[in-house]
Amino acid sequence: MANSTTSRGGLQTWFQRLIAACFLAGQVFLHLLRAKIHRRNTFDQMSIVGPESLTIALLTAAFVGMVFTIQVAREFIYYGAGTTVGGVLAIALTRELAPVLTAVVIAGRVGSAFAAEIGTMRVTEQIDALYMLKTDPIDYLVSPRVLACSLMMPVLTILSLITGMTGGMFMADALYDISPTVFLRSAQNFLQVWDLFSAVIKSVVFGALIAIIGCSWGLTTTGGAKGVGQSTTTAVVTALLSIFIANFFLSWLMFQGTGSTAIE
Repeated sequence: MANSTTSRGGLQTWFQRLIAACFLAGQVFLHLLRAKIHRRNTFDQMSIVGPESLTIALLTAAFVGMVFTIQVAREFIYYGAGTTVGGVLAIALTRELAPVLTAVVIAGRVGSAFAAEIGTMRVTEQIDALYMLKTDPIDYLVSPRVLACSLMMPVLTILSLITGMTGGMFMADALYDISPTVFLRSAQNFLQVWDLFSAVIKSVVFGALIAIIGCSWGLTTTGGAKGVGQSTTTAVVTALLSIFIANFFLSWLMFQGTGSTAIE
């Protein structure tokens, strides 16, 4: 009975914090419309989200591209469709793998850092000190992080796409004798401009979700060091869940109907 009550209370708290995150998103949007941007903090956060996360994002993309090629190429060659491996990898990376996996990496690395940092500031009353100094925490802490994630995620996604394609092309050439020329021509035939735009749109949405959830969970942290740890863990889990749900709806809106990809 006690465990059931605790679980129910935890779920209620989670929903309350999720609602608070929705309100925070609206506040950030209004502040950005009024051009209330702390530039120095924004550039600092862009450095954290972008260059400092680049290595792990590219390593993830490279190995995903290589594994995907290994899994797909042998089956396609068996059915006489080896020349389409590059196009299939390009479609998979552009529409799904690059934006989603990059967002997962950023959620684990950056989203958790946002929740822990702001949560520590909350329990040590540094947020209250900002109010005493007549500084709005949304302008000073939240908006720079949301803006940084929204701007840097598309860059990381495009670089991950290029890296994943390079890894897949290497494996296709080394293991299955599919030349880079055939591989790239297939990718060119399959990909459309809209596929690249869809990757950018998804990455902007995912970046905003990661930042808002991380910051919101940090701002609603209570209970000292234990609360900071719980907020960090819950923020990452919530961000990952939000990414997958948002990805479903975005894919449903963007790619309904019959595809127009031509196999040549």
